[in-house]
Amino acid sequence: MAIPRTRPSSWPAVLSYGFRPFFLLGSLYAAAAVLIWLPLLYGKLETLSAFSPVDWHVHEMLFGYLAAIVTGFLLTAIPNWTGRLPVQGLPLLALALLWVAGRLVVFFSAETGWLLSAVIDCAFLLAVVVTAAMEIIAGRNWRNLKVLLPVTVLLGSNVMFHAEAHYLGLSDVSRRLGLGATVVLIMIIGGRIVPSFTRNWLVRERPGRLPASFGRFDTGTIALSAIGLLCWVFFPDRAGAGPLLMAAAVFNTIRLARWAGDRTFSDPLVLILHVAYAFIPIGLLLAGLAVFLPEKVPPIAAIHAFGVGALASMTLAVMARATLGHTGRELRASIGTSLVFVTIVFAAILRIAASFAPAMPTLLHMSAALWVAAFIGYLSLFGGMLMRPRLQARRAKRPAS
Repeated sequence: MAIPRTRPSSWPAVLSYGFRPFFLLGSLYAAAAVLIWLPLLYGKLETLSAFSPVDWHVHEMLFGYLAAIVTGFLLTAIPNWTGRLPVQGLPLLALALLWVAGRLVVFFSAETGWLLSAVIDCAFLLAVVVTAAMEIIAGRNWRNLKVLLPVTVLLGSNVMFHAEAHYLGLSDVSRRLGLGATVVLIMIIGGRIVPSFTRNWLVRERPGRLPASFGRFDTGTIALSAIGLLCWVFFPDRAGAGPLLMAAAVFNTIRLARWAGDRTFSDPLVLILHVAYAFIPIGLLLAGLAVFLPEKVPPIAAIHAFGVGALASMTLAVMARATLGHTGRELRASIGTSLVFVTIVFAAILRIAASFAPAMPTLLHMSAALWVAAFIGYLSLFGGMLMRPRLQARRAKRPAS
């Protein structure tokens, strides 16, 4: 369905569509949060948060950065699904300010109190779920309500995270639940956009073998993966979780191979989608191996394969593509955009390697530096596009010569 027009508005362009404020805020926060993470880890810097430094880092990556990007994606995709006008103006500003408030109260939660911090922080994802559900229902687009299930689980895991951190002193189940919910969300959304965008490009540029259509194999793969991840969330050390996770890794590898990614090397905007999805079977395999070989395969390796690999790479891929398309630009990766993609992929590889070599902190430092560089690179390339009107709208406002 064609992208609907936005309502005429006196609000600035950055509040005309959901992707604009949330991609801007999310990428800025991703860079800033990791920039101060290592000083926090080494005790060179302190927050006023009730969370431990590790919990603050995990929480803000999942429920700060990631929640912002998921929100930007949903508020941009839903108008395409429903044909309705997008959420914009004051309602969009209110959501953005609620997200900012969540980041502040989490950082200062030792002063504000853990309960007030939890209420304000969790209110953001609750507002997103309610807003998205209302739009989908109003558009009678019932089949896409299922997309909100992993987002709702992400909300529940945020509530659990605050409770675990307060009552137990450290998050455990909640961090894996939040990460697992997001991985399933990528399987669902990625299962649509990766083969769809690949098919569109191949039909136009390289006729021949096309991605397989969504079918029972995809449904079964997602279901198997969700069951394996649930076991990983609640019983990470039980032997039964290992075979499920490794089976899910095999099926996701086959699923990815069915999407003809090997034919997309000449288009970085398409290729990065396949590379990002590849970190899902890698993460599943590492999580499964960690059950049987915990002394050789650290559990944190799977967490960073999912987090830095699949989530960060996929979000940057979607952010770049959506920003170009929705601001009226050609869907073509510049050299700078390609460098952003390469940078985040190497950040993921080094972070996984650092999990296996904790005695080599240089790997961790290099990964963090590359992460920051990738998001600063995105901001420098796309930040202006996010804040200015769509190209056609700008041209229409120019006086005739």
